[in-house]
Amino acid sequence: MSQKTYLPSGETPPVSQVGATLEALAATIAARREAGEESYTHRLLAGSPDDVLKKVMEEAGEVALAAKDVESWACSSLAATLAVAGADADEGALDVELPTEYSAAVDHLRYEAADVVYHLLVVLERYGIDLDEFAAELNNRMKDDERPQGGVRLHEEHIKRGK
Repeated sequence: MSQKTYLPSGETPPVSQVGATLEALAATIAARREAGEESYTHRLLAGSPDDVLKKVMEEAGEVALAAKDVESWACSSLAATLAVAGADADEGALDVELPTEYSAAVDHLRYEAADVVYHLLVVLERYGIDLDEFAAELNNRMKDDERPQGGVRLHEEHIKRGK
């Protein structure tokens, strides 16, 4: 745990699949700092800051475009498919096979989202922000009843809002 974060007394840390995955990915990224130039991650960590920052911006744009593709399907072809299926359904649950194009658009969105998270984790590693600090920042933005039981928090002196 970072010196900037703490776990409230009496609380136990949560167990999470996504947490384990992000921790494994962050550890892999940190280990690549020592890899050679053949490693893409090493080049992002050791190269020009503009290279990795441009990748974050590029990938975030691709997430937005992929989400727009999904939304476009949701507002047109998917809605039509569900309407027809609903009209044909008995009183039970709808058994609808989603259009291949819609499923492909959702898969693409997931792929692009993973790209932006990977590149964001590279930026965090480059500047020495570990996952506990990142999680604490997110936890500090939630109300007490929204925060996960045992979620780390930032010490007051490390809470910065804007510049």
